[in-house]
Amino acid sequence: MTGAADLDTVLGKAVTILRAFRAEDQVLTLADLVRRTGLHKATVHRLAGDLVANRLLDRVDGGYRLSGGLFELGMRASVERSLLEVAMPFLQDLYERTHETVHLGVREGHDVVYIAKIGGHRQAKSPSRTGGRNPLHCTAIGKALLAHAGPDIQREVLSSPMTRRTAHTVVAPGLLRRQLTRIVETGVAFEHEESALGLTCVAAPVLGQGEEPLAAISVTGPTGRFRPESQVGAVRAAAAGLGSTLARRERLR
Repeated sequence: MTGAADLDTVLGKAVTILRAFRAEDQVLTLADLVRRTGLHKATVHRLAGDLVANRLLDRVDGGYRLSGGLFELGMRASVERSLLEVAMPFLQDLYERTHETVHLGVREGHDVVYIAKIGGHRQAKSPSRTGGRNPLHCTAIGKALLAHAGPDIQREVLSSPMTRRTAHTVVAPGLLRRQLTRIVETGVAFEHEESALGLTCVAAPVLGQGEEPLAAISVTGPTGRFRPESQVGAVRAAAAGLGSTLARRERLR
């Protein structure tokens, strides 16, 4: 969970209930919500009813689940929605070229948040999901964003404890800093089983007119089949094309 809601307000308590749901959860019982939120049972029961009435939760057999109303609200988020609308043709073209899993992500704090994920029948089993997040330091898409972030952000990430997801995760600040320098020089970032075993990835940043990182695009595949080095040109071209299109739209405003 990112950020803490204010438990002294009704809104804060409602947000805490919604954030109690994790990526792997389908249904949570009232007891689950009470345990995870630390709120009184009567409070959770009352607020869950209000969230159901507003289509943010569904009441189902066994408890509650997140409702489609949340998805509708998420799709109205102007920045992400406009980015996704412009990016989708580039993502689809990249998928057709590679037939591997394609991601579009943006930076939020010290994490990458996935705005889109395209994968077919051959897609590798990946821990990523649309709307989900991973630390910047252990993914190719995150490192592409971090390499072009401001010095303050880089300093914060490099000076903070970095989670080791696998034995291959880079957690040494000096080594990661050298990787970031190399990413700026080459225009691409790589991940070799750093966020999950069996996965390898290549990513490129989508840069704005001032070279600020707007997003990043990646292609991910299984280590036994996918060679990320072979897709450097395709990923760079997709990121550059999206960046040029976004810049053109901005100039026309």
